Amino acid sequence: MVVKDLQPFTIVEDEGFRAFVKKLDPSYVLPSRKVLKAMVSERYDKAKEQTMEDLQKAEFVSLTADMWSSINMDGYLGVTCHYITPEAKMATVVLGVRRFYQTHTGQHLMEAKALLMAEWGITSKVQCMVTDNAPNMKLSTQLLHLRHVPCFAHNLNLIVTKALDETPVLNEIRQKARKIVGLFRSSCKAKDKLVEIQSWSSHQALQLIQEVQTRWNSTFDMLQRLYDQREPVAAALSNLNNDTAPLTSLEYEIIQQSLSLLQPFKLATTEMSEEKRVSASKLIPLYRMLQHKLAQKKEMQRGNQLYN
Repeated sequence: MVVKDLQPFTIVEDEGFRAFVKKLDPSYVLPSRKVLKAMVSERYDKAKEQTMEDLQKAEFVSLTADMWSSINMDGYLGVTCHYITPEAKMATVVLGVRRFYQTHTGQHLMEAKALLMAEWGITSKVQCMVTDNAPNMKLSTQLLHLRHVPCFAHNLNLIVTKALDETPVLNEIRQKARKIVGLFRSSCKAKDKLVEIQSWSSHQALQLIQEVQTRWNSTFDMLQRLYDQREPVAAALSNLNNDTAPLTSLEYEIIQQSLSLLQPFKLATTEMSEEKRVSASKLIPLYRMLQHKLAQKKEMQRGNQLYN
């Protein structure tokens, strides 16, 4: 339970949990927090030993690595290993998520990754490393003498984000959309009014989604949810005493056209984010699919212009 549900060790000290366990079995003696921690550590050691045995059976492995900062701006390095089992099944194991105290230079990243590879006994098995396009990540891979594979999903994110940022009309709509979503997510009165209107207008009572600056697909989700809920949102705004401007019918039409154009990129991003399927072989088909869809859109637009 502690491992699967990410529960803190202190759960065994919680009054309600202790009463619950006593109700289930009055004779059971809960372990202390320290004992529970030792039990989890023992379970981890056994799981790691078994995983290392499995890795030794794999002929080749590939790695993915990423750096990120916590809410407290602490740096972390995460490295994941991917391999095929003797039964021809794809397997994934997290080698480590380590607090990174050093400066994020290519040399320091290389040293940290090399230590993890040596710890798990896979130094000679690694065929490539997938990372984003950050220069320090690319350099660390070069210093390890490994083949670097840029993350396709990350590249898609950069491409679509740049396209969105360079479309002034859509940027204005996104700004208005963020303000609308912010109102319904921060005001209890606005939220209650939306839920009320959703209930009697036969719309599913769904929360609006706020976009996240680092993930373009959150922009897609925000616009899609707003478009689906445009009627109750407009009705709720008209019943609220505030200065938040609703989106116009023309702006919703632009949103619809944008969603249609972005849908293939959304599908490609989702497809490349899966863990249990080999993804490298999908790169060329997905790339061709995106090219084909964009060419179709351009042809349709050209046809509409000629017709008009």
